[in-house]
Amino acid sequence: MHIHILGICGTFMGGLAVLAKQAGHRVTGCDANVYPPMSTQLEAQGIELIEGFDPGQLALEPDLFVIGNVVSRGNPLMEAILNRNLPYVSGPQWLGEHVLRGKWTLAVAGTHGKTTTTSMLAWILEDAGYQPGFLVGGVPQNFGVSARVTESDFFVIEADEYDTAFFDKRSKFVHYRPRTAILNNLEYDHADIFPDLAAIETQFHHLVRTVPEQGRLIVNGFEESLARVLERGCWSETEQFGIGDWRAGEPAEGDATGDGTTQDSFDVWFGDVLQGRLSWALQGTHNRMNALAAIAAARHVGVPAPQAIDSLSRFANVKRRMEVRGVVNGITVYDDFAHHPTAIQTTLDGLRKRVGAARILAVLEPRSNTMKLGVMKAQLPASLETADLVFGYGAASGKDALGWDLAESLAPLGERAAAFSDLPELVRAVRAAARPGDHVLVMSNGGFGGVHQKLLDAFAAGACA
Repeated sequence: MHIHILGICGTFMGGLAVLAKQAGHRVTGCDANVYPPMSTQLEAQGIELIEGFDPGQLALEPDLFVIGNVVSRGNPLMEAILNRNLPYVSGPQWLGEHVLRGKWTLAVAGTHGKTTTTSMLAWILEDAGYQPGFLVGGVPQNFGVSARVTESDFFVIEADEYDTAFFDKRSKFVHYRPRTAILNNLEYDHADIFPDLAAIETQFHHLVRTVPEQGRLIVNGFEESLARVLERGCWSETEQFGIGDWRAGEPAEGDATGDGTTQDSFDVWFGDVLQGRLSWALQGTHNRMNALAAIAAARHVGVPAPQAIDSLSRFANVKRRMEVRGVVNGITVYDDFAHHPTAIQTTLDGLRKRVGAARILAVLEPRSNTMKLGVMKAQLPASLETADLVFGYGAASGKDALGWDLAESLAPLGERAAAFSDLPELVRAVRAAARPGDHVLVMSNGGFGGVHQKLLDAFAAGACA
């Protein structure tokens, strides 16, 4: 079958394209914006990419159009598909019907940590010999790809609560029918489609309804929002993590790794029984919670907790999750996907623990739909408090332009923060402020104009503080 994917460079749709290609389909696709790591991955898979949504793509005559949720009415190619009455389906529905059916699906849902936790779980199963299929909203460095199809009975998937398509406003995850489901956390997000937290809780309730009686829910015990979801009905086995069934001991004093950073180490408990101690390069309470969830989910399919702990000691994290992009003249540049205030704060807290008293320069692009609407702008200063200097970027015009004053939002941080609408000007400012030993943390859920390499090039040119 030849499928043509609209919106192919999104993390989900790009992963779906890889799965379809591996399953033997001919795959082509189009998107408005193309940037790594997804574009690189697709090209490596031999998938043809077309820039834009020109109706002329109908000449490809695919058997089926698979539609991503970035596509809306008014899109010229979509309008042509509708006018010609050509076959189309949403990405999540295609995945549920053609890949997940008949599999033991392990789904990871939550506002934060989905990509990292999904990657951890897939790696644990891989290291245990299960050879799972998976679809992750990023590129796990233990695998080098965001998705794969295997002959295994097990499939691990990042379960997003965002809507499915313009013609299906249910959350993506209702199409996955998991047997094991992690509910990692639940906060308000996606202000462009959800009016309030209660609306998102309803979608999570719909997910809970799809888990069979013999399935299992792995639930963050700290989250009142998730408790409300379960109060609306729960028909499956349930285990809590954080508090309740699965707990993490206090982190031990970190061991030096030789690059000025430290290694995190903590005990993992199931009930009153110590399962083992996990020592790894990841930092922060959020990653300890992610680990507990992944260990608990892996146990549901038969991986003993001590074995899962051992596997995670070799977990290499995910691209764009505190990924070191380079070190130039003693200045380290990181790339991170954080864009929600909670994720920004936990990412900064984790880096602070890793680097100690060294300076952190936070470079932030509030680019998500929720951020562009300004719903979270009042929470930004507190989320950035751990940084020594903050450089915010908001495009002055175009689809990524902010509808609010970034400088005004960052004002509570005083002279530590500055806002820019010109990318070269921001790079010059960071270059002027940076000095050897600094850690520059770039946070955005987009390509950010390739600012990571621009900063590395600027630092290489010298003239830093």
